[in-house]
Amino acid sequence: MKKQILAIDDSKAIRFLLQTVLGKDFQVVSVPDGYSAMYCLLHRPHPHMIIADPQLPDMENWELIQQLSTSGLYGHIPLVVLSALDRVETAQKCREYSAAKYYLKPFNPIELLGDITSLMNLKMESAT
Repeated sequence: MKKQILAIDDSKAIRFLLQTVLGKDFQVVSVPDGYSAMYCLLHRPHPHMIIADPQLPDMENWELIQQLSTSGLYGHIPLVVLSALDRVETAQKCREYSAAKYYLKPFNPIELLGDITSLMNLKMESAT
């Protein structure tokens, strides 16, 4: 069974790209906003990884990232950030919220696939 990734981005093109690039190796569930992300997290099995944009139409910048990273329910799930925000702000916030990795948009999808695969393998090794 494929490991599940929850992808949260308001851009339909980014969600399609993530589905296309990651879909061969992982089950990708993609949603366009924070409300849909929280609904998925509450009503589906927890994903093995979350990929999220900190800028979502229904939340303040970084609000969902903060909620996920500090949550007792979801804080253990590796979080990868895809951001179009300032490089310095993104790096600082990702350190603050313990993101496993971050990418600035536009990003290299092949590099993302390699890093996601490595992070999943590390998570599996640490679980055993």
